[in-house]
Amino acid sequence: MKKLIVLAFASVVLTACSSVEKEQQKERTFLLSQDSLDTAQRNATVACRDTAQCDAAWKLTKTYVEQNSKERLTRADDAAIETDVPSGSGKPVFSATRVANGNGATISLFAQCKDMYGDERARGSDFDDCATKIISVQNGFAPYLRKHLPAQ
Repeated sequence: MKKLIVLAFASVVLTACSSVEKEQQKERTFLLSQDSLDTAQRNATVACRDTAQCDAAWKLTKTYVEQNSKERLTRADDAAIETDVPSGSGKPVFSATRVANGNGATISLFAQCKDMYGDERARGSDFDDCATKIISVQNGFAPYLRKHLPAQ
């Protein structure tokens, strides 16, 4: 009987340790994904040098937002491109801003996804799926512009 109690206790302890390790791994993965999202956001900020290049880049940005967002555009003017808020879980939407900088501008692509975060920026139910999609689209933004902008 004592052996059975000892074995049962050992089983409970091992299960608890395994659970703690899984939670720690989930937290490490979350932090790494969050770092990747921050990097992707920086990568999705580009500068253009003059009005002609900025206008062409802005037109391409609108196309990119339309192609990658799961919702329709609600605003597209000289300062911002916006889509409706995300309606479904795991479906990111994108927006962009254009801020004048001397003769040129800085264009930034932003993202949001329903259920990506919980309270106080805790990991939400769709964090992993959303993060993967957002990172891919944001990291692809600058190469997309370089590929489609006429060489000057």
